[in-house]
Amino acid sequence: MVGKSNLPEELYDIKLLFPHFFNPNKEKTATKQWLVKSAFTTSAVGLLSSFWLNWANKARIYGQENLYKALEGRPKDTPLITVTNHHSCMDEPLIWGCLKNKHLTNNSLMRWALAAHDICFSNKFHALFFALGKSIPIVRGDGPNQPGMDFALDRLNEGSWLHLYPEGKVNESKENIRVKWGVGRLISECRVPPIVVPIYHFGMDSILPNRKPYIPHLGQKVTVVIGKPIAINDTIEELKRNNATKEEAKLALTNVVQKELFKLRITAEIFHAKHLQGASK
Repeated sequence: MVGKSNLPEELYDIKLLFPHFFNPNKEKTATKQWLVKSAFTTSAVGLLSSFWLNWANKARIYGQENLYKALEGRPKDTPLITVTNHHSCMDEPLIWGCLKNKHLTNNSLMRWALAAHDICFSNKFHALFFALGKSIPIVRGDGPNQPGMDFALDRLNEGSWLHLYPEGKVNESKENIRVKWGVGRLISECRVPPIVVPIYHFGMDSILPNRKPYIPHLGQKVTVVIGKPIAINDTIEELKRNNATKEEAKLALTNVVQKELFKLRITAEIFHAKHLQGASK
């Protein structure tokens, strides 16, 4: 497959990383043990991220209510997708310092996330840690139709929350770059139209610069802006009326997400400039 590295496939084989999703006869004790370990991992990482973002550094977060409402108020079968820019390897998981402790310690509520297989699943320890942390390996270069994306779609169709970095890489230049089609595929193929919440942030790369020696810094200013849900239902209905192909639907929905994400960037830039200048909220 295009994009594959020399890593052994068992490190990022979806069926081996998340066996209880594929084997209904899997021993219940083993499944329970996996879930307990996953709950511990996500809670510990989440709480540490909250401390690091809000106490070890100086974060200003706007629009939290948009995400809280989506997390707590959506119908059980309605999936949630969040999308954000990617400026630092610390974006995930620090971005979730915007959540409340009750969210961070609720494993069934917390997000699934797409993660680069060659970075996060590079050895057995990393693979286990990130899998328990509800990260799904994606092989960059293999496109939107690969096992990790299929698994992510299944989680969405269960009504879960999935987080995406649709730029597909750490955007060191911070220029607006084309959003990957995978987000369009996931939205278009959900059985129930998902709630899609955009997020834009600045300052994460000051906590962990994208250069060696990759040592996290303290006391940095970070700004996170959480937008209102993107209006995608009209686009979905129009695509149905026009009998759009799958490719047309992917492209159209990706464009909608990209437009809103780029628009939110402007607001985030304004707020972050004020933050850097020391202005009050």
